[in-house]
Amino acid sequence: MVDQVEVGPASELMPGAVKGAGRFAVGNADGQLFAVTRHCRHLYADLADGSLDEAGCLVCPWHGARYNLQTGRMVLGPRGIYAKIPGLGTALKALTLVLPLGRGRVVNRDQTLYVE
Repeated sequence: MVDQVEVGPASELMPGAVKGAGRFAVGNADGQLFAVTRHCRHLYADLADGSLDEAGCLVCPWHGARYNLQTGRMVLGPRGIYAKIPGLGTALKALTLVLPLGRGRVVNRDQTLYVE
């Protein structure tokens, strides 16, 4: 049997929403459901508290790093004071080439969402 985590009712995960479910940040990017591991590669902020930007990337709630939902790779490094540290964003982006965010598959069973 496949390990799975219950997310909740499908009707509660509206477009633009991100929530936590076990070790995953689960969300709805314009009707496309996604699940990625919940911790930012920068300082391990909980990505379940993050948001989605206009490009459909998951945005870290602490320092604004952005992640591609299909690959789990960081596409933009930390913002704010951390953006001023030379090479930090580049190093973190390189790290996610080797260690991207993990991804799960979101399934809908009888209008209840699960991550496998």
